[in-house]
Amino acid sequence: MKKPGKPFKSKKKTPVVREQTQCRFCREKRSYIDYKDIDTLQKLLTNRGKIFSRKRSGNCAHCQRMAQTAIKQARFMSLLPFTA
Repeated sequence: MKKPGKPFKSKKKTPVVREQTQCRFCREKRSYIDYKDIDTLQKLLTNRGKIFSRKRSGNCAHCQRMAQTAIKQARFMSLLPFTA
């Protein structure tokens, strides 16, 4: 049973203003992600060789697709491991 008393006050939700951040490739204005750039591609992989998600890596959708293709090309050319 409810106790009679003050009614609940609804808290006014203020809209959260989130700063728009660009991904690392958009900030550098790179139009192409090279599969031979191993140092950059390794930052997008876990220590087990898995590709980080967009949320984890901070990439936009377009750059994430380009990075994914570059990583797969580098794996095929045996510049990056498939698994660790």
